[in-house]
Amino acid sequence: MINCMRAFFLFIVFGNLLNAAAQIPFTKDTGTYRVTYTSSSNGKSLPNQNKVLIFTNAQHTLVTNERDFREEGNFPAELFIIERSSLYQQLYSFLNDSTSISTTDSSAIKNQKFEFLEESKTILGYACKKAKTVVNSNTIELWYTKALPVKGAPAILGQDIGLVLEMVRNGNFTMTADEVKKTAFTPPAYFTKARPEFMDLLSYRDKIWQSRFITVPLFRDQVINFADTATVEPGVMRFANGTVVVKKVKFPEFGSSNNIFLELKEQSNGDAYDRTGTVFLIPVDKKQSFLDGLKNGAATLPLYENGNGKTYQGVVATNDYNPAIELMRFFTPFGIKGYNYIQLKGKEWHEVVPYRQDISAFGSLLNDKEVYIGVFIGNYDKGGHRINAEITIHKDAGASPEKIVPLFNTLNIMEMANQEYATMFNSDKGLVVDFELKEPVKNAVLRYTTTGHGGWGNGDEFVPKENTVLLDGAVVLKIVPWREDCGSYRLYNPASGNFPTGLSSSDLSRSNWCPGTVTNPYIISLGNLPAGQHTIQVKIPQGKPEGTSFSAWNVSGVLVGD
Repeated sequence: MINCMRAFFLFIVFGNLLNAAAQIPFTKDTGTYRVTYTSSSNGKSLPNQNKVLIFTNAQHTLVTNERDFREEGNFPAELFIIERSSLYQQLYSFLNDSTSISTTDSSAIKNQKFEFLEESKTILGYACKKAKTVVNSNTIELWYTKALPVKGAPAILGQDIGLVLEMVRNGNFTMTADEVKKTAFTPPAYFTKARPEFMDLLSYRDKIWQSRFITVPLFRDQVINFADTATVEPGVMRFANGTVVVKKVKFPEFGSSNNIFLELKEQSNGDAYDRTGTVFLIPVDKKQSFLDGLKNGAATLPLYENGNGKTYQGVVATNDYNPAIELMRFFTPFGIKGYNYIQLKGKEWHEVVPYRQDISAFGSLLNDKEVYIGVFIGNYDKGGHRINAEITIHKDAGASPEKIVPLFNTLNIMEMANQEYATMFNSDKGLVVDFELKEPVKNAVLRYTTTGHGGWGNGDEFVPKENTVLLDGAVVLKIVPWREDCGSYRLYNPASGNFPTGLSSSDLSRSNWCPGTVTNPYIISLGNLPAGQHTIQVKIPQGKPEGTSFSAWNVSGVLVGD
């Protein structure tokens, strides 16, 4: 109760300080010092840096930085204040010019421990001594002075040992004071515009974290099952007997310099088996789209033939059609959450499997666009699987490719609505895609995703097979896609069984996938491609059927570049 009352008292005090500039103690206190710190790495000053600023006197220390301290604000703008009499830390974040949040931390300073050394040096004319500590395996050296009547530091560390004029992390990253100046304190206007909302420390940190990027929800608590009906949110469409869900999603304008991540979480809602899953985007820039096939049936999609006697629906690009663009291929584990009642000594099953993948290469398809995004999980179970999915957009200095050309996708997303399995690799011709580039593509890259399937002893799921990719007749990739780390994910797989050998099915190595993981694309550099006609060919020595068992290869390819 005492700590709660103390926190409430500090909130009232600092809330008033930041809502009435005249009451901020730095404003009239002539004993306030402003210290500016410059950062360097391996002896070189960092370019375009945002210098740390502190304002400190006998009663309080405020820590901020040059960018956040500008009058116009740089949101989210963060600062913290140390009350010297109690060593409480009060944290503030201004999320915009009218919304701010606050919390307190009573232990951040009091629990610090240092080794005080006899080494000394002079910084800006002040005699300094050295203190050392270790934080999260990082060695931190602090050079501090007691020649001034104030304490402070450019971070929470070292706030009570003196005035820290230099902080060195692991001997190579340094923050050094470049100015110590006696001054009055006048805060930016946005400091006083909104009374901070007080919250607990963990909620505060999460609120700041969430404010640093854009979150675009895709699916929330969505069931993907083999059934005529299932609960869906407004705007969600179900296809292929419920095994495919699609939603039109509006993305904000965010520019080309971003890191973009797709995150999906999955739990069993009844299905005990490992299943193929994919998150895909449907291009609608041509006369026909994959969405038309979802609505009207797989047979209405363009057909591909290679002479092996079968036809494959909607797997390759044509002049009037683009296949679905694969954003993420994932594989469900055996029954996570739904079968966690299965008990094995020493096994504590995970409750949910998270999949997270960098999809920055597809940024130009999302920026300020309204697009169709879908998720498929192959299953024949009425309970099926439950998912949550979102995309997050993070500011970054790099630029994503501007040109994106879908080429092929043999993963039969409409598996439960009679779309053919990708067995075209039983022919030496394999998969051949002819396409035309209307203009040159610089720094071209083929994002090639491949997984082998055939779930019996001699099936291609369990037999390494070489993949060969050719561009205009020249080999650009020759590789055996294979995963030998599947046993690392055993705790995702409560229902995968146990064999007489002491292994579980989820332990076994597979053709580029494991139950409970994402399959990453191979990034194939193609150089600069001229405008005109080109041909991509994929060849895989697909295994022969045995009885009713057969092998198939799910491969997808998207060309990206400038």
